Amino acid sequence: MSRLYLIDIQGTLIDDKKREPIKGAIEFIDSLNKNKIPYVLITNNTKFSTEEFRAYLRDLGFSFEDNAYIDPLMCLKSYVGQKSIAAIGSDNFILALKNQGYLFSETPDFLVISLKENLTYDDLATAVETIQGGAKLIAMHATSIYAKNSRKYPGLGAIAKALEFATGVKAKVVGKPSVDFYKKALSMLGAKDKSNVTVISDDAIGDLIGAKQIGMKTVLVLSGKYDKEEQILPFLKSCELPDAVYASIADIRIGA
Repeated sequence: MSRLYLIDIQGTLIDDKKREPIKGAIEFIDSLNKNKIPYVLITNNTKFSTEEFRAYLRDLGFSFEDNAYIDPLMCLKSYVGQKSIAAIGSDNFILALKNQGYLFSETPDFLVISLKENLTYDDLATAVETIQGGAKLIAMHATSIYAKNSRKYPGLGAIAKALEFATGVKAKVVGKPSVDFYKKALSMLGAKDKSNVTVISDDAIGDLIGAKQIGMKTVLVLSGKYDKEEQILPFLKSCELPDAVYASIADIRIGA
């Protein structure tokens, strides 16, 4: 039986600086397509709508079907339903939610948070007050860190943990590394045996630990959040260590 793949995008297929294909990434996807090996691209993208980001990737040269892609915006409705929300995130994220028909309210049932450039303490205060007002907390994903302008910043997962500590309210995570997200991706992949699935990502904490806990093989690439093993592996428990580490996706042999 061929090995199946769940493949991260940012830092794995496209770089964090110019958002351009990492060397060998297009060829890796092309090889999967040529050999008819099932895969799903998994991303925590919320900066752009699903349609916009898929189109952007295709413009870069990646060839994939709609059903071989999943992001948190595709999953949020199953948590919110028809109830009201407030949201903190980028302008594009807010616009995407409005275009999807979510009901915004000053007294929402849910507070939905995503990454926001130049997040302020006032934003965090608004979040705390909204949660204390009765809103349930939803984090679009739980990325550990993210890279921007050649620097490393606390990711949404870290921000969600801060809000949990401040309010005593547990966040529901929509995207990676939530079990629900991976279950949906596995369903799209048609995987019956999780141990036959390899997850490739540059985020050992925000992606791979969760994948490993539910029985998938994990591969860390040093082309995004980390460029050296020493920056992350010594801080992981033995049960959390990736099964393999490569400099980039170009070094991975399909089927391994």
